[in-house]
Amino acid sequence: MATNGNGSTEEFSFGVSQKAAAAKNGLPKIHTNKKNNEMCTDDSAPPVKAQTIDELHSLQKKKSAPTTPIKGTQGAFTPTSEENRQKQQLQSISASLASLTRETGPKVVKGDPASNKSETPKAHSQTPSDYQHVPSIGGSDSSLKFTHVLYNLSPAELYEQAIKYEKGSFITSSGALATLSGAKTGRSPRDKRVVKDPNVEDELWWGKGSPNIEMDEHTFMVNRERAVDYLNSLDKVFVNDQFLNWDPQNKIKVRIVSARAYHSLFMHNMCIRPTAEELEDFGTPDFTIYNAGQFPCNRYTHYMTSSTSIDLNLSRREMVILGTQYAGEMKKGLFSVMHYLMPQRQILSLHSGCNMGKDGDVALFFGLSGTGKTTLSTDHNRYLIGDDEHCWSNTGVSNIEGGCYAKCIDLSREKEPDIWNAIKFGTVLENVVFDEHTREVDYTDKSVTENTRAAYPIEYIPNAKIPCVGPHPKNVILLACDAFGVLPPVSKLNLAQTMYHFISGYTALVAGTVDGIKEPTATFSACFGAAFIMLHPTKYAAMLAEKMQKHGATGWLVNTGWSGGSYGSGSRIKLAYTRKIIDAIHSGALLEANYKKTEMFGLEIPTELEGVPSEILDPVNTWTDKKAYNETLLKLGGLFKKNFETFTNYKIGTDNKLTEEILAAGPNF
Repeated sequence: MATNGNGSTEEFSFGVSQKAAAAKNGLPKIHTNKKNNEMCTDDSAPPVKAQTIDELHSLQKKKSAPTTPIKGTQGAFTPTSEENRQKQQLQSISASLASLTRETGPKVVKGDPASNKSETPKAHSQTPSDYQHVPSIGGSDSSLKFTHVLYNLSPAELYEQAIKYEKGSFITSSGALATLSGAKTGRSPRDKRVVKDPNVEDELWWGKGSPNIEMDEHTFMVNRERAVDYLNSLDKVFVNDQFLNWDPQNKIKVRIVSARAYHSLFMHNMCIRPTAEELEDFGTPDFTIYNAGQFPCNRYTHYMTSSTSIDLNLSRREMVILGTQYAGEMKKGLFSVMHYLMPQRQILSLHSGCNMGKDGDVALFFGLSGTGKTTLSTDHNRYLIGDDEHCWSNTGVSNIEGGCYAKCIDLSREKEPDIWNAIKFGTVLENVVFDEHTREVDYTDKSVTENTRAAYPIEYIPNAKIPCVGPHPKNVILLACDAFGVLPPVSKLNLAQTMYHFISGYTALVAGTVDGIKEPTATFSACFGAAFIMLHPTKYAAMLAEKMQKHGATGWLVNTGWSGGSYGSGSRIKLAYTRKIIDAIHSGALLEANYKKTEMFGLEIPTELEGVPSEILDPVNTWTDKKAYNETLLKLGGLFKKNFETFTNYKIGTDNKLTEEILAAGPNF
């Protein structure tokens, strides 16, 4: 320090004026405001309100709290306290995780067990508001522990959980979360079972052709107990409370209990996300999924044929998953539930994409995975209502889901820009391969599986219509991936033909969509989604016919498969041509075209269409070997006829007239 003539101390001076010091390097001067015998401090900014690093970190996160009162409170100005609301919520979750043999739920506490904020309460303390104590019957280790509940976490929180605790989870260069689904990279339809009990025995479709493999109530309870015990043995579980169906009059509340952040984020994206107000008033779910997919079922249990079992109990409104971590099982399991619940309300559930033009014209796209349903319904010139699952009620159409589940194999920005751009922070990328350094995804790489997928919220599509509802459809488009190469690129259908091809559901299973499928194989899938329907196909067909007739919708059959030969010799119809066809359907131009009838199937096909080579509109023109074409056409017609034998004995309506019309709409030999 320096002294002046009076002997008093003052700051060091290097001969630089105060103005110059303040301007030096553009930085403000540090003013110490120091008094005698005090430490020099930087007073250019106020100090943080923390004494330790831990306190500083605690300031980083702002506490979230509901700001709306719960309905049904004591008075208009007496909302339920946050403490009671949390207690009711945890009671509901504990009840969901209750073991039926012990008739009690676990002790549950909110929060990550690794976090200091969610420490297990001590035994001698009073029961606090942040966990629910449920008395146990009998002594066991599980009755002494707390199960930590990670409830409706945000995508950012789920990213942290996945990256920290789940091997194979990485942030890609686009910001999406790359995950692995384990040994199963597709659905396991042969391991999906439905409880056959007196409540549903006479309603559901059983037997030949049905996807519903029966199991009894006792076996379901054995598997349920196994799943619940596994989940309760974990330090933490993820719980999602969400909705299905954007139609506010027919919304379904679902609860998903899972062991992986990947599963929680997947369902966060795929189901409808509740608002804070809706979550406060959520109450008891209408349906619950117990996803214990990391734990196998017991092969010695009755009905079990492998270590995997996906079990639906419609009477209990519950689903149990054992032995598979493929997230698509949850999505399609709930879709099966909607195929049962909605027709009971006279609402048609549909395995379809749906979009709407700017003039309000709605189109439905039916088709199995790989037929182009997601790609064609995602059109930047039209509003997207949904890409996969819908309901058609008396008021119009509504999306069942809150997200999209797109195939990623060979994805490119040029071919599918909307899907490409939707793969960003919050999106789940399943089983993709990426560069270990740059984390850029190689969508052409099939090292893990061909069934690579992206799950993202529907609002990631810029032209998504929110809420996802629309008026009655104007066009019903049936998509088929014809591996034989004899169906025309587009055909206009009358009502009977629409019903025939809807019930037939002809397409080709594309590699990787289902476990064990390695190359396209011709198949039939009733209602373009037999794996998910619960009732006899003709019941859905009759509902579709009634709605199309009532609202004046036109049916179309569009082949997105092969032309100029069968799979292996012909070539896939170009996506650009298919888009031109779809555009002409939307605009109404295709209704004005000239038509001629094809042999065998009697389909009406346009003779010309702008933007599409005329020679491909009639498939016979693209085959150099006409004899081979006729033989292949005859073969496919025989396959259609054989497949339809399953449905010929089912009567539609009182006079069976519609059934006869549908049969007549099939191939004519």
